[in-house]
Amino acid sequence: MKIDKKLIKELVDNLKEFGLSELEYQDGDIKIKVSKANKMIEASKTAVVSQNKAVLKNSEDIDGIRIKSPIIGTAYLAPEPGAKSFVKIGDKIKKGQTVMIVEAMKTMNHVPSTNDGEVKKILVEDGQAVEFGQTLVILK
Repeated sequence: MKIDKKLIKELVDNLKEFGLSELEYQDGDIKIKVSKANKMIEASKTAVVSQNKAVLKNSEDIDGIRIKSPIIGTAYLAPEPGAKSFVKIGDKIKKGQTVMIVEAMKTMNHVPSTNDGEVKKILVEDGQAVEFGQTLVILK
């Protein structure tokens, strides 16, 4: 079997571009897995946390009920591309209603509202990476 160096380089570039720690690719019987070294992962986590703290500082000034991410992943505001968002600013929502999806390891995790209320602010964009405990939505 010949190693496709161009494909491996592209996968490594995707790790860097999307801030991932590990990436797996499969085409038929060929399976390639690339990952960062632990030191790089820690540096990457620190950078992501620093970026998120800057966002959180801006959101700390806003009073209200906070709906936080239950996991690390990618936030999606709608069930599929081009579909209507789960919620928008001004919507009245009930406890348990899905406010967005956080994808982790190809699993779509619905994020439910923790309380009844009105959506005051949505703090993430569609497709944005989120951390565990990061505030996603603020309710009045």
